[in-house]
Amino acid sequence: MATIKDVAAVAGVSFTTVSHVVNNSRPVSADVRAKVELAIRELNYVPSAVARSLKARSTATVGLLVPNGTNPYFAELARGVEDACAAKGYCVFFCNSDDDPGKQQSYLRVLREKRIDGLIVASAGDDAVLARALSDASEPIVVVDRNIEGLNADLVQIDHERGAWLATRHLLKLGHVRIGCITGPVTTAVSAMRVHGFLRALAQRGIEIAEGAIVESDFTGAGGYQAAQRLFDTVRPTGIFAGNDMMGIGALRAAAERGIAVPTDCSIIGFDDIELGHYTYPSLSTVGRSVRALGEMAAHTLIERISGIAKAAGTPMRRRVVAPRLLARESTGPWSGAAGETSLAAA
Repeated sequence: MATIKDVAAVAGVSFTTVSHVVNNSRPVSADVRAKVELAIRELNYVPSAVARSLKARSTATVGLLVPNGTNPYFAELARGVEDACAAKGYCVFFCNSDDDPGKQQSYLRVLREKRIDGLIVASAGDDAVLARALSDASEPIVVVDRNIEGLNADLVQIDHERGAWLATRHLLKLGHVRIGCITGPVTTAVSAMRVHGFLRALAQRGIEIAEGAIVESDFTGAGGYQAAQRLFDTVRPTGIFAGNDMMGIGALRAAAERGIAVPTDCSIIGFDDIELGHYTYPSLSTVGRSVRALGEMAAHTLIERISGIAKAAGTPMRRRVVAPRLLARESTGPWSGAAGETSLAAA
């Protein structure tokens, strides 16, 4: 691989002159610039990004750490981050922790060794360990989707509690009172907030939750499928609130296998508004906002912090909580047999 000294030798100039041409750091005559550029093309010389970053004290790269790269939610989030960063001249290192706190820690070390300019992170759990690992970070950090307790960082997330309340209220307005809930891991703050919103909507209607009406899963389609099977075996709900769209899609599959018509026999609503929900059959009702837009917001927040880091170092961290909206599609409909039902007790 050609070096800057090789270019200098072919062009007949000093390697510092080559550096000035590459980095536009000092005026160079048109004749000398032409010689250097010709030598660069002939040798197929690629400037060292490491050397340039040391000089500029910037790598023009940011890290994105997510807990599950196979989940369409995080794929769409990553696309939003990438689009917004590319528009500002930043490249993105994408890292998937597979919901493994240990792998998450390893990726954090690698990203920081790469001297990234900033980091966007969605927690994979074990927030106390993650907060300690990031507490002494010199680069700006934006937390997205899941807040990390104990970490002083900018935050971008949906209003999880209100979204779950909206979804459950939608089912109640359609006449459903025997409603099951498929939640993500109970150890995550996101799951806790969404379950709280579900329970709040029921409490406002005076509906008591019965044992077995809330089933824990893992935010995956397979998990939603298995959880829905349990609900159909016990509670036999006329409505299901799934804690994310992937679990809602799994619930649609479980209903179809049992010959349970959606929404005639059971309405199903998810959370997140991932693009895939538009194309299920029936299309999945959901609550949320554009996931890609959330990624763009996280990237803009980070770039604003990077670009003004010296000036903004002492400014308060921002909490950008996005209001969700209800998107009623084909998977929810009125329950004609709701009269007289007052609880979620198993039928």
